[in-house]
Parts: sequence; structure tokens; C-alpha cells
Amino acid sequence: MTDADRARLEALEKRISQAKGAAAPKRNPKADGHSQAQLAWRMVIELVAGLMIGFCIGYALDFLLGTMPVFLVLFILAGFAAGVKTMLRSAKEMQDKATAAAVDQQPKATPVADDEEED
Repeated sequence: MTDADRARLEALEKRISQAKGAAAPKRNPKADGHSQAQLAWRMVIELVAGLMIGFCIGYALDFLLGTMPVFLVLFILAGFAAGVKTMLRSAKEMQDKATAAAVDQQPKATPVADDEEED
């Protein structure tokens, strides 16, 4: 490859990188990639998963022990409680992130130096 070809290749690579940079969508720095709907779906899935796990454990125990509604009801309630607890933990996590972001965006207070000393 000659020097002229290398120069042309470098110029082409430079133009391609500039075109890719111009075509790249500009992202909002405030956007964290999660919409409120995604967070709501996460909470719903956590609740349903807790209920389903409780149902499965309760049904299996009732089937094995022959006490059909007893463990089913108990473990559905336990699964519901676990799902709600997980939902609350997720909500607290999201609230903590939002609070931290709000604190980071507040302007920092600069200390004011007193030139005069009080006697």
C-alpha cells in the first residue's frame, strides 16, 4: 500500500467517524433509561411471582399431605406478603435514586468568608 493510499484510507476513516458521530442520536443526560411504566411492570411482576411461588408451594404440600385447602391458603398469603415486601423494597430503591439525583442537581452553597472579626 502506497502512502497516497494510506492517506486516502485515513481520510475516509475520518469522514466515516464524523458521519457516525453526526448520525448518533443525542441522549438526554437526565434520562436514566427507565420509564415509569417499566418500573410499574417490575412491581407487578414481583407481586405476581410471589403469589405464584406461594401457590405452587402450598398446592404441592397439600397434594403430598392430603390437606387440600390448608397449606394452599397459608402459602398464598405468605407469597402475597413476600411480593408486597419486594415491591416496597423496589419502590424504596427507586425513591432513593430519585432523591440522590435531586440532591446532585442542587447548586452547591459556597461558604462566605467574614472579613470583619467581632471583638
